Amino acid sequence: MDQFGDVFREVRAHGSVFSRATLSPPFALNFVDGAPLTLCTLLSGSGWVVPEDGPPEHISAYESAVVRGPGTFSFVDEIGTKAEPEACGEFCTTLEEGGTRYRRGWMDNGETVEGGTVLIVGAYPVRGEISRRLLDALPAVLRVSAGGTGDAVLDHLAAEVAIDAPGQQVVLDRLLDWMLVCTLREWFDRPGGQPPAWWAAQRDPVAGEALRLLHAEPAAPWSVSSLAARIGVSRSTLAKRFADQVGEPPLAYLTRWRMALAADLLVDRATMTIGEIARSVGYSDPFGFSAAFKRTKGVNPSEFRRAATAHDREPMGGVG
Repeated sequence: MDQFGDVFREVRAHGSVFSRATLSPPFALNFVDGAPLTLCTLLSGSGWVVPEDGPPEHISAYESAVVRGPGTFSFVDEIGTKAEPEACGEFCTTLEEGGTRYRRGWMDNGETVEGGTVLIVGAYPVRGEISRRLLDALPAVLRVSAGGTGDAVLDHLAAEVAIDAPGQQVVLDRLLDWMLVCTLREWFDRPGGQPPAWWAAQRDPVAGEALRLLHAEPAAPWSVSSLAARIGVSRSTLAKRFADQVGEPPLAYLTRWRMALAADLLVDRATMTIGEIARSVGYSDPFGFSAAFKRTKGVNPSEFRRAATAHDREPMGGVG
């Protein structure tokens, strides 16, 4: 698994919101859930993605936009639309026909309108220290034009949305995952872009191979010398290339990566002891692991786990 694959480990669509019919102007959909990451893609027509914080982005047929939460956003036919805003989100959907989520009321009585806009939206939960690295690399809204690798995915989406078939929700969710990956890869590789250091470093034959090894074997007893030997370069070459490409020395990166893995294990694997988590990320001594974790996260592993558990137990929403 490479670093880009690792940050997607917990980023999966579940119950995508979509429509087989079309929006006809004027329209104003207000997505109120504040999902950490939302993919908006158009099969036809056009509109504006208007984030709560940030400039609006215009998207047309076969273009996609990714919106970073937790702020809300709207999708409108034009800036200053006369349409009354309609709140849309998880609780605006109905589960019908084998669990597929159809959003009713976006269009004229469910009828397809000639020349209208077909919008597909996938909201993504992003949990954990690892996947949060992806959010840190994104602006409030990013847009990717048509004509890239995502066009083939959209062809599949258009065909799937047009039918009712068993397992449709699973197919749509996986297609949206595929579309999200294509969209972000194209955005990171855009001309004149400024991708995060970890993305660009993956293309370097020395730093990229080092990253691949550290991610594949985080618990190995790595030293700069042993890592360089596996790659087939000198210790000094690895140290310089890695620092130049990634922005920090290899072992400093490894420590941060191990602590990110450990933080997610502390939350997701309640039955694992601190010692077991320590060994899984390369520490034979749980006390040494706890000291390293506290230096990185500011609290020891037990305190981190208690705080995360208490947060998960908090009721969602409030009574006003």
